[in-house]
Amino acid sequence: MELWDVYHSDRTKTNKTMIRGDEFENDSYHLVVHACIFNSKNEMLIQQRQPFKSGWSNMWDITVGGSAVSGESSQRAIERELFEEIGLEIDLQNIRPHLTINFDQGFDDVYLIEKEVDTEKLKLQYEEVQRVKWSSIDEIYQKIDEGTFIPYYKSFIQLLFDIRKQYGCQQTVDHQ
Repeated sequence: MELWDVYHSDRTKTNKTMIRGDEFENDSYHLVVHACIFNSKNEMLIQQRQPFKSGWSNMWDITVGGSAVSGESSQRAIERELFEEIGLEIDLQNIRPHLTINFDQGFDDVYLIEKEVDTEKLKLQYEEVQRVKWSSIDEIYQKIDEGTFIPYYKSFIQLLFDIRKQYGCQQTVDHQ
């Protein structure tokens, strides 16, 4: 059973929780997080969801995402999701999300990360992710057109690529 904190529309906590899958009460919201990892070749790390996963099964998606559980900050939630889904540890405690998207039942914090990642060294969460790969924006557009990528607006994908090196993007340096 996964518990979520419930928020007011101004993003303050209500001091209530809800169980994932329960109906939302009126004027109740929850926190979702996403991370997009980019490399120096102007590619985004994308993941393919497992065929047995409910919701968007077998579809390609941006790097990682999920809901914050009760008691988690946005930063802790995305750190956990990165580690759980692809085995990547990144400290984002003093980093704000690059953008927040409001949707009907919550807030979606999007973190943009610039990092060279060896996909062969990632540990994929069997329950969530079947594979990952680096993709150019054109490859992502093609997958959207084919219906094999979650149907984000292409303009949203373009925005992520366009603003990835601007203020708010976590730049990581590898000393290998």
